[in-house]
Amino acid sequence: MTIVVKLGSSLVADGHGRVRRSLLSARAREIGELVERGQHVIVVSSGAIALGLDRLSLERRPRSLPRLQAASALGQVRLQQAWDAALRRVGLEAAQILLSSVDLAERSSYVNVRNALQTLLKLGVVPVVNENDATATDEITFGDNDALAAQVAVLMRARLLVLLTEVEGVYTAHPATPGAALVSEGDRAEGLTLGAGSPLGRGGMASKVQAARVAAGAGIPTVIASGRARDVLVPILAGEQLGTRFRAGDGGGASAFRLWLRHAKPTAARLVVDDGARDALVAQGRSLLAVGVVRCDGSFAAGDAVELVDESGAVFAKGIAGAGADEVAGRPRGLEVVHRDRLVLYNPGQSKTDQLV
Repeated sequence: MTIVVKLGSSLVADGHGRVRRSLLSARAREIGELVERGQHVIVVSSGAIALGLDRLSLERRPRSLPRLQAASALGQVRLQQAWDAALRRVGLEAAQILLSSVDLAERSSYVNVRNALQTLLKLGVVPVVNENDATATDEITFGDNDALAAQVAVLMRARLLVLLTEVEGVYTAHPATPGAALVSEGDRAEGLTLGAGSPLGRGGMASKVQAARVAAGAGIPTVIASGRARDVLVPILAGEQLGTRFRAGDGGGASAFRLWLRHAKPTAARLVVDDGARDALVAQGRSLLAVGVVRCDGSFAAGDAVELVDESGAVFAKGIAGAGADEVAGRPRGLEVVHRDRLVLYNPGQSKTDQLV
């Protein structure tokens, strides 16, 4: 089984844009131990922008997209060299995988990415994954590497997602606040006010909790923990209570296609459907016909993903459109908007359309 381990920028680089080599060495040593035990490990590593800032004489992440891209291009070389050196010291080879959200948005490229990662793991190589910030734009970005790590975990049907950060896990308040307590179970994190990113990175605790929820929806547990200790990964895999643990949801039985559709395919628009159409989809496992569509919110074409909303405003499903918005607008009888085999319900167990196929 595969374990996905994500390290944030502040773990990889210090405040002066230098690689934290001792920390990477510690994690590489643990990765080597896990690989020796037959585990497959994928690293999702932030830090390219942080390591490129000093080359541009910058102390904080720039807001300008071209400067962010430039910093990423400069720093990615240093980041990969650091991981390559750390993993080679324990007898492992590192492979560089740079992804953009479009690589996972289309089914064919999604499968190609999965095949590439699987091949590397079978060869005993440790893939080091990062977002391709040098070319990504605001429209095609994952948002942060917590989201990317969750997507990779879903893609690979990982056994566990580990999100390593500077603090011990999720706290009831900022860790520096008197009385702040570590939350050991993820379900107790609901309703907490969570922090944003650091000066070096764009993620924060809120994005980590969201990533854990995405993974849970695919049946993957997550641990958010400190990456600074000498031993982190091995104790977590041994079941020791470190950090904040999010339990897996019941989505692990879904087909690979439905996992992709639900978690990786971006939504182009929303369709409001009437009660009869909702019942046909949820209770009877039928396809969505245009006659059941009350309103289209947004423009979409055949092949785009659309979310389905009932008349109360509740989103209950997502599917691949078989027709475009212009065709659906007239509500022609007999026009199939979403076929039942290209549909996933947001509440598994309600219908055969969300079962493993």
